[in-house]
Amino acid sequence: MAESSDSVSIDIDMVPLGGKECLVKTSKGSVSVFVCGDQEKPALVTYPDVALNYMFCFQGLFFCPDAASLLLHNFCIYHIDAPGHELGAHEISSDVPLLSVDDLAEQVAEVLDFFGLKKVLCLGVTAGAYILTLFAMKYNERVLGLILVSPICKAPSWAEWLYNKVLMNLLYFYGMCGVLKECLLQRYFSKVHWIALYKSGIMYLTGYMI
Repeated sequence: MAESSDSVSIDIDMVPLGGKECLVKTSKGSVSVFVCGDQEKPALVTYPDVALNYMFCFQGLFFCPDAASLLLHNFCIYHIDAPGHELGAHEISSDVPLLSVDDLAEQVAEVLDFFGLKKVLCLGVTAGAYILTLFAMKYNERVLGLILVSPICKAPSWAEWLYNKVLMNLLYFYGMCGVLKECLLQRYFSKVHWIALYKSGIMYLTGYMI
């Protein structure tokens, strides 16, 4: 990898998270919450996209030295994973009833109650952004602000369903190819706001590095 004065190479396995994982029992089942930082500081709650946990969804942000320093020095981070999405999760039995997005939003409220959090800042990605939006609509007095990345605002169309099927087949047959990377970028960033430059396997996004 080419050296650059503007980038820092990080061995992800060597970065200490310095947090603890808690299993919170709610009326809708248990949910895993990874708490990182001083719990006396203001709370930042995160919720990842579907089929992801906090590690895979937010590692690009929290392993960036500048961002991690800013966030961890000012907030206590509460990473909420949807049931069955936490690291090392076991397969959920088919006998367990499926939770709706409203149930997941209620779980967020119960997690806040468990930790004694009155007001929080929320950071969600796609499906996680939708769940936190539902939570904010129902418990607006408990939300200081929302940071939403590519939030889902309506039910997917048949065209979107077909589009996602094509993406799944691309991933299955060709792996993480260039076309699939561009499609994933468009999922999280609008065509107007993202400019990708490929340099030595690193993708730079107007101020962000993935």
